[in-house]
Amino acid sequence: MRSNMPKQFLSFILLAVMVINTSSPSVAAQSGKARADLIVLGGTIVTMDQARRIIDDGAIAIAHGRVVAVGARADIQKSYFARETIDAGGRMIIPGLVNGHTHIPMTLFRGLADDLDLQEWLTKYIFPAEAKNVTEDFVRAGTRLGLAEMIRGGTTTYCDMYYFEDAIADETSKAGVRAVLGETVIDFPVADNKTNAEAMAYVEKFVKRWQGDELITPAIAPHAPYTVSEEHLKAVRAFSDRTGAPIVTHISETKREVEDSLKAKNASPIDYLERIGFLNERVIAAHVVWPTATEIEVLKRLKVGVVHNPQSNMKLAAGVAPVPRMLSEGLRVGLGTDGAASNNDLNMWEEMDTAAKLHKVFSGDPKVITAQEAFEMATIRGAQALHLDREIGSIEVGKRADLVIIDRDDLHQIPVYGVYSDLVYATKASDVLTVLINGRVVMRDRKLLTLDETAIKKGARLYRERVLKSLAPTSPK
Repeated sequence: MRSNMPKQFLSFILLAVMVINTSSPSVAAQSGKARADLIVLGGTIVTMDQARRIIDDGAIAIAHGRVVAVGARADIQKSYFARETIDAGGRMIIPGLVNGHTHIPMTLFRGLADDLDLQEWLTKYIFPAEAKNVTEDFVRAGTRLGLAEMIRGGTTTYCDMYYFEDAIADETSKAGVRAVLGETVIDFPVADNKTNAEAMAYVEKFVKRWQGDELITPAIAPHAPYTVSEEHLKAVRAFSDRTGAPIVTHISETKREVEDSLKAKNASPIDYLERIGFLNERVIAAHVVWPTATEIEVLKRLKVGVVHNPQSNMKLAAGVAPVPRMLSEGLRVGLGTDGAASNNDLNMWEEMDTAAKLHKVFSGDPKVITAQEAFEMATIRGAQALHLDREIGSIEVGKRADLVIIDRDDLHQIPVYGVYSDLVYATKASDVLTVLINGRVVMRDRKLLTLDETAIKKGARLYRERVLKSLAPTSPK
């Protein structure tokens, strides 16, 4: 059958087919290019590698969840092809932020009790609220709320300690977020385990289930030296030695804790934990507000990870940790938000800004904790504190592809003279545009892809009424 199409139109179709075929993966592969799953093109890449390279108009090739190449856009495009690309032109690409200390389900206690010292806050409000409300369903709802908040703010890895940690791991895995998750061990009955024996049995199953997972690192989390006996702390260390599981705990959070420890044990919390052989390179210690110079040396020698929580410590008047000295001594120091009940959010941008400014005013020296150092504590140093720096914390070949793309077009970011200054002192959580974890896009153009934000908000609001009702004083009969 003879075609009535004009010759010019037929020529156009033939040319279009040739262009499509030329750009196909098979042809590209024949041209010598390597295959990637995803390429992020353009933008300024803040690598946080050892040289702290900043690459303008860069690109990142990703395959099997890891970075396979990072460099100038032209070089990456010349060497790699992928079925999917993300245009980051005019934006900033950073390593995913690391929130080194949380109690993620406590988002459901956000604002429940404020403006109190730690002991009153814990014993009069938080512990009673937990006793009456914390169930596995509560934990799942709070975890989903916290995960959504952290993804929106560019946090790709977090470290947690709470109850029903297996449920937290399940929700975290579904959301595609990376985490070190510690099941709490404490010497009084709590929501999921009523005895130490029950808690240790739970941890055994929990670690066995999740160990080796690409996203979840299961851990054991003795609450603190003042809530866990020496015998049980030693058992925790033995468990960690046997399984390789990290240990997550609170140490030297308040001055009162140190004073009580000196009276009861004739040693400060850090000295006591060293004496009983608890501390090692698998420990992740939250707060560490009151260490002596000698104790800082102990933490350094034993390679203990330290997580600074400036906003929580300020709010509870716990004190100001000697972070400038820790950094100068080479400790592994990261940043954390603590739980939303004592902060009251999971915003790592605020923690960076606060950490830099708090230590300036406290020391009287505007040069301590520079913007770059604050950003390091939220990325590569935070990864070091969690003992995960071989996997995350910087954009380097071989590391997990945990990346955040930052929009740079808002009024508060214009103009930009210094990258670290802009990131720490000007950038907000709302500037986070797209988030990748393990090479998977979990938020694209501010739309969450692995979580149902509407359902999460609805479920979280229901718990407010339940919590208030549970804490209402009962009428005398």
